[in-house]
Amino acid sequence: MRFDLTDLRLFLRIHEAGSITGGAQRAHMTLASASERVRGMEDTLGVPLLVRQRHGVRVTAAGRTLLHHARAVLQQVERMHGELDQYGHGIRGHVRLLCNTAALSEYLPDALCGFLAQHPRISVDVQERPSDDIADAMRAGAADIGIVADSADPQGLNTYPFRPDPLVLVVARGHVLAQSASVGLAEISAHDFIGLAEGSALQEHIALHARRAGAALNYRVRLHSFDAICRLVGGGIGIGIVPRAAARRCARATGIKAVALDAPWAQRHLLLCVRHADDLPAYARQMLRYLQDTAPPARTRPT
Repeated sequence: MRFDLTDLRLFLRIHEAGSITGGAQRAHMTLASASERVRGMEDTLGVPLLVRQRHGVRVTAAGRTLLHHARAVLQQVERMHGELDQYGHGIRGHVRLLCNTAALSEYLPDALCGFLAQHPRISVDVQERPSDDIADAMRAGAADIGIVADSADPQGLNTYPFRPDPLVLVVARGHVLAQSASVGLAEISAHDFIGLAEGSALQEHIALHARRAGAALNYRVRLHSFDAICRLVGGGIGIGIVPRAAARRCARATGIKAVALDAPWAQRHLLLCVRHADDLPAYARQMLRYLQDTAPPARTRPT
């Protein structure tokens, strides 16, 4: 059996993209070359690795086994390169990071700016996903570091505090709910709602809890950023739910007011998660330590 590292990387990219065409693009390879490599792997093994479908491909049982070993091999190679680079011109590497909407919008850019400024030879691939999907992907070894809400299942992962991230309702200052001490989802469902676009990790989180509470959100418009939501809320178009950090940042410019949500799921924290920190490449461990070091100290509750 003769698979090279290019074969393994290509197969991972095909799985991530869901198609040979997408995988070839991610691997910077022509479709013909990628298809030939896949056929070569299948011929060598004597079993199909992919099931070709009308709109892409899915991996077979043999393909899933190959994915498991490909990730392990490539992670070990990356770790070797990272540790050997310390003897040359400094650590060089590529960190794969998955994060949810709030982390990507409110907290991660500043942290990344500081880390990348200190480590010019390290690059980072950031992808936004729902927290539960991130936890599953981390358990499968699909990324180096994840940032999830504390509602995600941490089984099989090591977690570390990153940021407190409570959610709040934002309303125009003259809105009927503006003087409320706190509100529940039942009250929110009686008003036009401004949400994030479909596919947003945070909006999926909010919609899930609305369904569980039997409260239908009456979407007036769906947007791609917290800033846009706050501007329309301030203009009296509807109400929305955003992280408290975003509400504070936008309050003066948009004329909104934050109201507490009467729901345990809104009092959340963001966590860093990894499978095993000691197994990360050296440059990924550096990033994990940096993100831990920049996390605010946990507040102790008065007794």
